[in-house]
Amino acid sequence: MLNKLIHCVQDWFEKRAFGVCEWWGNKLGIKSTRIRMYFIYLSFFTAGSPVIIYFSMAFFLEHKDYFKIGRHRSSRLSFWDL
Repeated sequence: MLNKLIHCVQDWFEKRAFGVCEWWGNKLGIKSTRIRMYFIYLSFFTAGSPVIIYFSMAFFLEHKDYFKIGRHRSSRLSFWDL
């Protein structure tokens, strides 16, 4: 029973917390587990500063639609809409 609970929590945490690593893995063509490992190693060597970078990247990935510039269409009609 405890192993099942741990597995469910681990699955939930990996889906929610490691979105940044998965995104970078897809962009760079690297396994996300390797990127997670690098984050952990860097956190040990630099006293946790990559954690701050990770949380800022997670914030921007979560709200990336709000930061897109020039991609939305204005509400005014143009000549071609007539």
